[in-house]
Amino acid sequence: MGPKSTHAYETIRARIASGEYAPGEKIPSERTLEADRELDIRRTALRQVLARLVSEGLLEVYGRSSYRVPGGVSVETPTGLEPWQIHGERDLYDNRWVKLQLWDVEPPGVERFEHHVVKLQHVAITAVLDDQDRVLMMWRYRFVPQQWGWELPGGIVDEGEEPADTALREVVEETGWRPKSVEHVITYQPMVGMVDSPHEIFVGQGAEEVGEPTDLEEAGHIEWVPLADIPGLMARGELLGSGTLVALLHILANRGKYGVTAAN
Repeated sequence: MGPKSTHAYETIRARIASGEYAPGEKIPSERTLEADRELDIRRTALRQVLARLVSEGLLEVYGRSSYRVPGGVSVETPTGLEPWQIHGERDLYDNRWVKLQLWDVEPPGVERFEHHVVKLQHVAITAVLDDQDRVLMMWRYRFVPQQWGWELPGGIVDEGEEPADTALREVVEETGWRPKSVEHVITYQPMVGMVDSPHEIFVGQGAEEVGEPTDLEEAGHIEWVPLADIPGLMARGELLGSGTLVALLHILANRGKYGVTAAN
């Protein structure tokens, strides 16, 4: 892009970052932007700027010829529905790693019955990015599916430990790299119908190598994997675990926020 296009690109990007163009809102029309003296850009060059912002995930096409900032929610939260009633629970098996229970439940309008519930550990998983659009990953063997694949570092949140502290600790133990910062992006349940196991997803920015991995059982092979490779690795079935998939899909869906270029 030329100097004027670069200026317009940086100006629109700054407006998005500042919230002047808010998530979910349409940005001004091409005609309005072309008339914006601060942008000082013609329609053809403007469309190139907007296309770049779309490719970076900072804008999305809305309608036939409009653009909006991603992240808005148009659907309303349903109301007037009743939750299931829980009348009791009993343990069938319990140890440090897994608890199996039977819960006495009553869905609205349905006769009460007992439902199995599995309680697993609370875990934190971290995707660490560098300034070359790469993510820190481990190639390792998982004996349950009997498969090799790529994973992000992560592990159990100890009692009394903050998940962010777990995220940092696990990256260092499993890879030997320490993130400069971590940001929490989502908490989710991987098998919400029967299993209770909160997963905390973090994104780290930058890292310094502080030594060799200390958790040799987890470490396997460590590598900075280009984000452009992620769709291909996913298609080959080489990304293991829901935490790895959720974190990487979040990053690819929010490329502009993390300064990541489009993955092909």
